[in-house]
Amino acid sequence: MDDPLQGWLNYLRAERGAGEETLRAYGRDLRTLQLHLRDKELELLEAQVLDLRSWLAAQARRAPAPASVSRRASACRSFYRWALSEGLREDSPAERLRSPRVPETVPHFLSEAEAAEVVEQPSQQGWYLLRNKALLELLYGAGLRVSEASSLRVEDLDLEEGLVHVRKGKGRKARRVPVGSEALRALEAWLGAHEGRGPLFLNRYREGLSARSMHRIVRASGRLHDLGGLHPHALRHSCATHMLANGADLRGIQEQLGHASLSTTQRYAHVSVERLLEVHRSAHPRARRPVEPGPEPSDES
Repeated sequence: MDDPLQGWLNYLRAERGAGEETLRAYGRDLRTLQLHLRDKELELLEAQVLDLRSWLAAQARRAPAPASVSRRASACRSFYRWALSEGLREDSPAERLRSPRVPETVPHFLSEAEAAEVVEQPSQQGWYLLRNKALLELLYGAGLRVSEASSLRVEDLDLEEGLVHVRKGKGRKARRVPVGSEALRALEAWLGAHEGRGPLFLNRYREGLSARSMHRIVRASGRLHDLGGLHPHALRHSCATHMLANGADLRGIQEQLGHASLSTTQRYAHVSVERLLEVHRSAHPRARRPVEPGPEPSDES
């Protein structure tokens, strides 16, 4: 095979349904490995476990975050397993690589008041204001990934039913999700300024708005409300957090966000102790407060 790295990336795209961001990250990781090996006059398919460990150690010195190191090790294992399955190697030198333990983190989210400010009062004016408000309301109201929002088309909206058809979810899994009344109103206002069919969100050249531009819009709206470094995923996390805090169950949130595993959704189970107590006292038969007994009936009654 002329280019095993590209062959592996093609496999991930076609057979595993990997998203473009994952492919870019894995491609960058393996290209740094290529450069590391070429200094030793080796190719990717000639590497041994010690070569991979020295590469990981060098990468860890540059970007020591456990999640980054873990991703590189994962990419490495995936590549060599694929090479083994394709008959390009007789073994996988990456199987003995150890990934650092990635600490469990609570996703960043906004308060309900902060989220309302960000989506109701975005940056820019006129045509752009209508677009940005619709985008922010959709990211928060439906909990979409920014890659999903950037791939939406006008025909993916069902305004009568209040649904959006996400055709390009993670792992190529499509789903239909509710968007909420506020998002529907913002989308209707935006469609009034839209030019018809095609990409739902447009740039100034009336072409599809890129995911990178959506990141900029979210950051700008965050800065406007003293929320520096705001990321589109924070709106998605806020959607899940606020749904859970207001009584939604994890299975429903899993469907809304398009998570393949419920364990991913469980990261959002960080509601307040007061809310947990309230739910427990209302739902558990042994936790309900007893009714105070009334006065004993007299013999005369």
